[in-house]
Amino acid sequence: MIGAWSGCGDTAGREGAVVVARDAAWCRLDRRLSPAALRRDQPRGRPPGVGAFDNAMKNINELDLLNVLNEKVLYEKVPILGICLGMQIMTMSSEEGTLKGLSWINAKSLSFKSSDKSGSLRIPHMGWNSVYPKSFNSLFYNLESDEMRFYFVHSYYVDCVEPENILSATKYGVEFASSMSKDNIYGVQFHPEKSHKFGMRILKNFVEVC
Repeated sequence: MIGAWSGCGDTAGREGAVVVARDAAWCRLDRRLSPAALRRDQPRGRPPGVGAFDNAMKNINELDLLNVLNEKVLYEKVPILGICLGMQIMTMSSEEGTLKGLSWINAKSLSFKSSDKSGSLRIPHMGWNSVYPKSFNSLFYNLESDEMRFYFVHSYYVDCVEPENILSATKYGVEFASSMSKDNIYGVQFHPEKSHKFGMRILKNFVEVC
């Protein structure tokens, strides 16, 4: 199973999706995930939690998915891609809520609002912005460009404790990690599915290379 988890930031409703890639194809899933389905490598369903950080983690816990997610990702080393909120819940915690995150990467999610000392920053960060690679990674294969632009919609950003986990950075008031990785775990704050050729290359690389 190769999965991509999308949360669509702060404005997401039930349209967020878990995407599973097989044989260079990816599809939207429309049934609920279950631990048994994940263990069979046949995940089906809506993602456990879209929208806010605490809602996502609450649904993961209520659906009894935490143990099997850890089993698949941390022990079986299944590649996984978190998109937007999906990236944020991979961290330890978030200023958006009080619940503990998945804690797969030593990082936390911070609010643009609390980082904006001047009070002039428009929140959410919405629209196209540049992404600057910090280190080579297969997720950015064949994306050697001075001006990679992706589409963002978010009010919180990820702050990585370990610099080696940062794949790329983006500036919006502060410089933040717009993508991160650790072993088989990948997260992107932007929306590749909304980012035209650059976004399609990211998804293709995740399916074929990562």
